[in-house]
Amino acid sequence: MAWRSPNCIVRAVQSVRKNACLQPSLQFPVVSASPLPPTSTHFHQRQRQNPFSTSSRQCATDITEVQAAPEIDFSKLAIAPARIVPASPSYFSGSPKFFDHLLNLERILAKYASLPTVPTSEAPRMAWLKLTQFRDFVGEPVPTKKYKNLLKILQRLNRIDPNLAPREVRETLHTFLRPGNPYESKPEPPVVDELGRARGTGKRKESSAVVCLVEGEGEVLVNGKTLVEAFPRLHDRESAMWPLRCTQRLDKYNVWVTVKGGGVTGQAEAITLALARALLVHEPGLKPVLRKAGVVTVDARRVERKKPGHVKARKMPTWVKR
Repeated sequence: MAWRSPNCIVRAVQSVRKNACLQPSLQFPVVSASPLPPTSTHFHQRQRQNPFSTSSRQCATDITEVQAAPEIDFSKLAIAPARIVPASPSYFSGSPKFFDHLLNLERILAKYASLPTVPTSEAPRMAWLKLTQFRDFVGEPVPTKKYKNLLKILQRLNRIDPNLAPREVRETLHTFLRPGNPYESKPEPPVVDELGRARGTGKRKESSAVVCLVEGEGEVLVNGKTLVEAFPRLHDRESAMWPLRCTQRLDKYNVWVTVKGGGVTGQAEAITLALARALLVHEPGLKPVLRKAGVVTVDARRVERKKPGHVKARKMPTWVKR
């Protein structure tokens, strides 16, 4: 068990040292110090001969001399280099076009902030670009919060008194309007034409009707048929002519109707709305009476189309005991 003692390790190391001394090939050569710094060639030779020698190690600054680059003579260059300055101050931002518009609006607001303003309710109504439209306009993914800040500046500029608003403000606001501003071009109200006819349209469920109303003796034609032929049921005939009956105008006007789509009841109710609108063109003063009769109120409900194989659950009557 002598091999386990630490003395055996010491003896092994001593034997290796003795062998190294006996064999000259394993001895490290002694390098004499030189007062002059060795050249790069001598340095590499020494490293190849004895890479473990500490006396042969030198710094990189001692081996090679670093020289500065020569000064550039700009007179020899055809074009003198210059720093390119972007035309937009927001060129290096994520959304340069958006910030250009924002900075322009802030500049205009600061320029005309002293002009008198009107209340928001009296300011001209403007249909500004929606967020998706504005993103297409600038071609950048503008966040919602940033676009709301831009809209606040637009609304503040829009509150400037229209009689005193400069041309620059009006042209800038017009840039952010939707195509076909609905508040600028209002549809003209219907009028009686040169032949004394008034036109009205109406819809109910899947039915749509167009009515031409003219003063006459009370004749009614529905798709080229008489009222009885078009609506055999009395309830449908009364429903279609109710605007004239409730205003006592059955014998004063002739009615020509074109109706399509839906069922018989839906067509009759579509004629009711169209006839009431045509009657208001002739006599606008009848609006309170027609509104009280419920013939000028639009029913926004639509019939849901049933899917194939879909069975609607029946609702149990309230009187059925469970």
